[in-house]
Amino acid sequence: MDRDLSKLSIDPAARERRGSRRGLFALLGVAAVVVAVLIVWALAGDRSSDVRVASVREARAAQTAVLNAGGYVTPRRKATVAAKITGKITQVLIDEGAQVEAGQVLARLEDVEAMAAYRASEAQRAVAAATVDDVDVRLANARRTLERARELHTRELVSKEALENAETSAASYEAQATLARKSLRAAEQAVAIAKQNVENCIVRAPFAGVVVSKDAQPGEMVSPVSAGGGYTRTGIATIVDMSSLEIEVDVNESYIARVVPGQRAEAVLDAYPDWGIPCKVRTVIPTADRQKATVKVRIAFDKLDPRILPDMGVKVSFMEESEDSADSPLTLVPREAVRREADRTFSYVVKNGRVERRAVRVGRDRGSEVEILAGLRRGEQVVTSAQGELKDGQRVSVQK
Repeated sequence: MDRDLSKLSIDPAARERRGSRRGLFALLGVAAVVVAVLIVWALAGDRSSDVRVASVREARAAQTAVLNAGGYVTPRRKATVAAKITGKITQVLIDEGAQVEAGQVLARLEDVEAMAAYRASEAQRAVAAATVDDVDVRLANARRTLERARELHTRELVSKEALENAETSAASYEAQATLARKSLRAAEQAVAIAKQNVENCIVRAPFAGVVVSKDAQPGEMVSPVSAGGGYTRTGIATIVDMSSLEIEVDVNESYIARVVPGQRAEAVLDAYPDWGIPCKVRTVIPTADRQKATVKVRIAFDKLDPRILPDMGVKVSFMEESEDSADSPLTLVPREAVRREADRTFSYVVKNGRVERRAVRVGRDRGSEVEILAGLRRGEQVVTSAQGELKDGQRVSVQK
């Protein structure tokens, strides 16, 4: 059956309905794209930024820093203990970290030859003492003989020659006695020297302290001077008097006028950054280093602590001298917390996970901090560093 295709046609009403549906779908698509863009923009504008913060603190004027410097903990008394003679070590009686007292034995050297010389000197002293005894006996007998000769010569029973012989004999024995006593004193001195040589084989601590380094072992040779092409030790151990620990810092000569003996200071060890240690300036070394343009300052701890160790790195804040310790407190923040834009200063304060831009009025610099005259209160958290630029109201994540 044939069909007439010429009779086929499209209903105009259906065409209008189909076109209106296409427009509606296009409009809905555009609206969805706009909503997605707005959501992405909102999320991008409210993205969180990692920040570091510091607390706003208050301090008295006498507690504010006028200068900061870095240095190291150093002992006033430190000794590398060595032997007085050259010899071979037989014993080392200490180890690192050992507490020693003044005069305590640290090590012993081989003393075979020294002991042999000591015994020989004692034998010589014994011979000298026996010689003195023998001469004393002979001298006593000569004196008795002289007395008899004088008595007999008075009675003219012996000749003058016999008297003179008796006098000569007594004088000779007196001279021998004097020589024998001097020989005995020389022998005693020789014994003392030999005994000291034996004592030199024992190495003792010169003062009470802590052993921080053990530099020799049994079997090694030691000498008070460098010898042996590096095979001979010059030191056995290093001892530090922990009660003499202090701080040594180099202060730029441009700021040395801010430091005076007796000035209060606060030290912070690199190992314990949250521990402020009270101390004071002990002395300012009266000479400058022309190459570094610095002056050396020594600072004493108010109270020592076992955590303070030699050669630790330390930061020192020199405090401002004030006659009135009851001054109104100062509001202080780190310098990094204050930002400048044109002629305005402001800080970002962290509240409830967001930052608030707040105008502040600043005063004098106080070391690594700056005085805040208005705009911040004690205890508030201010941003010291951030990743990227911050905006007022932006969410932030505080890093520990």
